[in-house]
Amino acid sequence: MTITTTPLRPDLSFGARIRGLTEAALQDGAVCDEIRQVFQDRGMIVFEGMAPSNRLQVQLSLVFGPLKEHPVAAVDRIDPETMAGAIRISCNPETADIVEIDGKPYSSWLPWHFDHCYNNELNRAGVLRAIEITPNGGQTCFMDGIALYRAFPAQLLQRIEGCSVIYSMDMQPAHIRFGRPDNFRVLQVDPAQVAILEQAKASPRAIHPAVWTRATGEKVLHVSPWMSEGIEGLDGPQGDALLAEVALEINRLADAGAYMHDWHPTDMLIWDNWRMLHRVTGCTPPHPRSIQRTTIKGDYGLGRFEDGVRGRYQVLERTV
Repeated sequence: MTITTTPLRPDLSFGARIRGLTEAALQDGAVCDEIRQVFQDRGMIVFEGMAPSNRLQVQLSLVFGPLKEHPVAAVDRIDPETMAGAIRISCNPETADIVEIDGKPYSSWLPWHFDHCYNNELNRAGVLRAIEITPNGGQTCFMDGIALYRAFPAQLLQRIEGCSVIYSMDMQPAHIRFGRPDNFRVLQVDPAQVAILEQAKASPRAIHPAVWTRATGEKVLHVSPWMSEGIEGLDGPQGDALLAEVALEINRLADAGAYMHDWHPTDMLIWDNWRMLHRVTGCTPPHPRSIQRTTIKGDYGLGRFEDGVRGRYQVLERTV
């Protein structure tokens, strides 16, 4: 079995494209070893020309580890018989969050973040497949935390390195505290956000380091502006001002150096959640958008809950 691997884009230090991956190829241990190494080296992979099937998405995900149940109860689960642990991320403009930025309405918009920042355990990766694609907007954007660390202003990096950031499960756009766009307001709130907020109120906040070092030696700037609530041990205006400055600089650098993925039905995409940040560009209502995601279990061992509270999250140990 052979696959073809190329850089995601010539000017980027992260990301790769792989073509030629099939169900049969995933039975070849050498092929699986190769794509795992590409993932480790490049942080994300776009698999092109894939058969658009639930089975193949699950098989691909299991190459990287066991599947994990999503910790947010209100997210839309997919049939457990075909995609155990998988969720559907849908945007129905009649009920979805709609925000306004500079006078323009957007649905499907999400700010820069890493997944499950509100958890003590940080999942290894996610695999996405587009089911319903919007005619305009709705791209998923990615930025490498290694590249962010290297590009960050030295003085600001010196102030944030060594700090830990506090996160909660509060995902409501109206409650974004850091990195909020200028001229931003919320036009419509998804009813599911109310259920998520109730779960957030009953859940402990999580704490993750702003910078961490990989086993291979690279330092990663890993701050999620979305869902961040403050800096541990720096309560009040001083800590908030620092986190606000960091979030704005992340937005600036990430927007300038990001990879923006235009979805096709035959794409599948995996990213390293310990390393990458991602966001979703908005699309103009009333266009719907639907993405399927499998979540891969793992933990870098650096996150924790406040006051030593333990989390309770189910892991789905599945094999092909």
